[in-house]
Amino acid sequence: MLSIISAIVILGVLIFVHELGHFIFAKLFKVGVEKFSLGFGPKILGKKIGETEYLLSAFPLGGYVKMVGEAGEDDLSEEDKARSFNSKSPLQRIIIVAAGPVFNLVFACLLFILVFMVGVPIGTSKIGTVVKDKPAARAGLKANDLITAVNGKAVSQWNALVKAIMESGGKPLEITVKRDNSSLTIQVIPESRTQKNLFGEDVTSPVIGVVPSGEFVIERLGPVEALVKGSGQTWDMVKLTLLSLGKIASRAIPLDTIGGPIMIAKLAGQQATAGLASFLAFMALLSVNLGILNLLPVPILDGGHLVFFAWELVFRRPVSIKSREVAQQVGLVLLVGLMVLAFYNDIARYFLGQG
Repeated sequence: MLSIISAIVILGVLIFVHELGHFIFAKLFKVGVEKFSLGFGPKILGKKIGETEYLLSAFPLGGYVKMVGEAGEDDLSEEDKARSFNSKSPLQRIIIVAAGPVFNLVFACLLFILVFMVGVPIGTSKIGTVVKDKPAARAGLKANDLITAVNGKAVSQWNALVKAIMESGGKPLEITVKRDNSSLTIQVIPESRTQKNLFGEDVTSPVIGVVPSGEFVIERLGPVEALVKGSGQTWDMVKLTLLSLGKIASRAIPLDTIGGPIMIAKLAGQQATAGLASFLAFMALLSVNLGILNLLPVPILDGGHLVFFAWELVFRRPVSIKSREVAQQVGLVLLVGLMVLAFYNDIARYFLGQG
């Protein structure tokens, strides 16, 4: 039940943020908005305020903002034609459409900033296990040693230790540790190890053969530091998402890694159990994914519409109705195919035990 509730909260918030972007800029450019819906399909709840009907619809995997004139202007009054979506300049339409995905990216940044202010668990540089017959063991490092510096540079976090080892290029490291209230400096020569990276690819990197103790401290940042780090984290997630999409397209990452609503629900429940920071970070990650996916130049997605409007902006004429209809049909087939694949992977993973 926690997984279902967590997924509904996350998807509801992210869809609302996305559609709010479209809504706000439509209003700024004086485009009439007929409906603002969370979800698709039959109406569950609805309330009309002014000209806009705000809806909660049956299928929560998306939402929409219906603007005046989107379906055509044949039956519109002259007054409505002046405030229709299609009457606006290509640049204004580009901004309205792009606002949804951009709002998701900005929201992700705000969430990461909040995460760093709430506090992030950071692993300490204390050694839990020294692997037998590996460089650290041969050099004399021991379990419970607290690493305080590498090559004279202070280290207090496990991630910083890993980074220092990775950047060594296999050259000898002067590792300073605190042991029984004494400080020792030990030379360790890393060895190369080939292992799978995040994308399942073989990579070779230097290691010394130590395992973290599992101890951690909560790091809380002030607003300015959190702003800098949150912005950097958002950019890193954008790059990682784009890289992942590229590797999926090239089949470097198998298609069975793609997940759907069931995977989202499972992960959402796990992150909610792990604490507020984990839950917010997961929501931020999904918000980045939602923003980037919607910007892809696929007809039926925001990115596809942006391509049409960019064409109109450059060539001073709209894409023909026939071409748009064909493109929309292709986009719909691609989107439905992706949804079917995601659902199949979820079923295989969680119900058939193939994941």
